[in-house]
Amino acid sequence: MKTSQNRRDFLKISSAGALGIMALGPMACTTGTAVDKKSFGVGLQLYSIRDAMDEDVPGSLQKVSDLGYKYLEMAGYSDGMFYGHTPAEFKKMANDLGMEVLSSHTMVEAEGITLDNAKIMADAHAELGVKYCVQPWVNEPDRNIESYKKMIGDWNEVGKIMKEAGIQFGYHNHNFEFLNIDGIVPYYDLFLPEMDPDLITMEIDLYWVTKAGQDPVEMFNKYPGRFQLFHLKDMYTETEPYFDVIKDDISPVGAGLIDFKRVMAAKEKAGMKHFFVEDDNQGNGKPFEGIGTSINNITGDILV
Repeated sequence: MKTSQNRRDFLKISSAGALGIMALGPMACTTGTAVDKKSFGVGLQLYSIRDAMDEDVPGSLQKVSDLGYKYLEMAGYSDGMFYGHTPAEFKKMANDLGMEVLSSHTMVEAEGITLDNAKIMADAHAELGVKYCVQPWVNEPDRNIESYKKMIGDWNEVGKIMKEAGIQFGYHNHNFEFLNIDGIVPYYDLFLPEMDPDLITMEIDLYWVTKAGQDPVEMFNKYPGRFQLFHLKDMYTETEPYFDVIKDDISPVGAGLIDFKRVMAAKEKAGMKHFFVEDDNQGNGKPFEGIGTSINNITGDILV
């Protein structure tokens, strides 16, 4: 387990973070010429606007496109449907707005999944044309060594079925995977060793690994090529490592302390192919304002 000093090396000077909201706000990339934000290939995890998606799918996607997002990662699959739409319907909505549905968060519960159900899930995602399908969560009662081992075995099997459908399966972390359980740190001692890297890639959430006291760049150096997907979200304050899923410190990307330039400079070592903005707090009640600030900071500072 890394110390908080490692995390500090990964964060910006706090005064720079405090200035980030002003210096890197929605107008930061205004230079007198129009910027084609879609050319930066920024993705959005639609969980960031989940309430809006529940109310108005086409209108919400229009707003996301207008902000400049190119890629989408869904969080609304159920029984072969995506946000209540068939794969073809949802794909057309996104494509007509100049966006591509690249990935999907889909829960495989601890009790496992039948191979038939996994095939249905894979076929629906293949019809939509996603490249990734990601396990996003582990329920609290299942966060123990025995359950983790069983779930990893199941996920490897799902990964085989997804691969046959042309889809890469993945795992999205929070902070609880880094909690030491009787001398075992699940992420390092179970997940990375026992997940078949050909079948399961890691979608690293930069907020949660930092809150758990980890340095993402050190992780990339130790496990090169394992992290094809990044989740970008920022934090206002540096804290001691913690392992409860507490979301009240999430900020728009570039408005907080995380040094995303340093992380993105190591993307080749990580094996990164795509990245998504995610705001679990939905912009603290202003979801489109929050994701607007994030993409402006990414295209106006972090990637330039």
